[in-house]
Amino acid sequence: MVVDIKQKSRFNLQTIHQRVSVTFNYEVYFTQNLFELKNPTLAQAIAADGETKPKKVVAVIDAGILQYQPELVKQLVAYTKFYAEILAIAAEPMIVSAGETAKNDPALLEQIHEVIEAAGLCRHSYVLAIGGGAVLDLVGYAAATAHRGIRLIRIPTTVLAQNDSGVGVKNGINAFGKKNFLGTFAPPYAVINDSAFLTTLDDRDWRSGIAEAIKVALIKDASFFDYIHSHTAALVRRDMDTMQQVIYGCAQLHLEHIANSGDPFEMGSSRPLDFGHWAAHKLEHLTNYRLRHGEAVAIGIALDSTYSYLLGLLDCSEWQRILNTFSALGFTLYVPELAQKLSQLEHPDCLFGGLSEFREHLGGELTLTLLRCIGKGIEVHEVDLSLYRQAIALLREF
Repeated sequence: MVVDIKQKSRFNLQTIHQRVSVTFNYEVYFTQNLFELKNPTLAQAIAADGETKPKKVVAVIDAGILQYQPELVKQLVAYTKFYAEILAIAAEPMIVSAGETAKNDPALLEQIHEVIEAAGLCRHSYVLAIGGGAVLDLVGYAAATAHRGIRLIRIPTTVLAQNDSGVGVKNGINAFGKKNFLGTFAPPYAVINDSAFLTTLDDRDWRSGIAEAIKVALIKDASFFDYIHSHTAALVRRDMDTMQQVIYGCAQLHLEHIANSGDPFEMGSSRPLDFGHWAAHKLEHLTNYRLRHGEAVAIGIALDSTYSYLLGLLDCSEWQRILNTFSALGFTLYVPELAQKLSQLEHPDCLFGGLSEFREHLGGELTLTLLRCIGKGIEVHEVDLSLYRQAIALLREF
């Protein structure tokens, strides 16, 4: 076949430039005893969509909560009956595994999709995700991928979920041995933080969420770090008013970054809110998730703060203040998995593999956030592994 080039050249098709601007709005509510009949917060949040018919709702609940609140399912059903003109439960609430196990089992994702399909949910229906950060990630991913997006209401039940993972725009599950390999950016319809859930947490989960507050304080707000540092004793004795201030401050800084960083869906290589996370994600995997996410984040922040000090960026007194704050809160800042196989860079158990996995997950060039001082982060694109080995040794001595 002969193509007539002259004839073809008559068609001068210009590139079509298309720009789509989308605005997302969602509320983060703070309340107590959400499912008491006298508390209209959930019903009002759903009614705020302006539609008049009762909305179908499916609830997915973290199994860990039911150990401490075995009447939760009954309370939820009673609540939907009380506010029947606004919401109607469309299927028996689904109970899923607690913790990171929820994100490691692909069968759970399929089961949630099956419940959504069988209940006849549409994009004007609601999925309630009630649980810790891992369960919220799983359910958020399921909701975002069913019908290309069903309205999600997150009800976080841990400190970490209420101040960090539950208020953001990311969802995901683990795959191929990598953290959050599958996921979406999908803002929730609403987030409802109920402080009553926090009273049932064990000390590890109470403490773990504080690591994310320290993270955002270190890179964005020195005064917020000062507040946490000066209130470590109150946090250790589980003073709820102090914890509420920490949760609110962390959530506020987190949301401000998402809204005003210019890159809410992380299209570039910069991700300041993942300060300390390259090592944290790898440590979770290396410890077979023996470490809670917040515990791994504390170690990752301590490691990157120590590296910042050795690099000459961070003052010695500030470095020590950071580590002492973590220590006063009860965090362990060294685990053996930090130091294993460090001379074998290609070994799957080498911590430094987390650097390449972190870069791969972001795309583009490696971009790490380090500290210039408390309250101010700085981005680097290269690392000195010998200095990181020294940092690990310092943490072991500490």
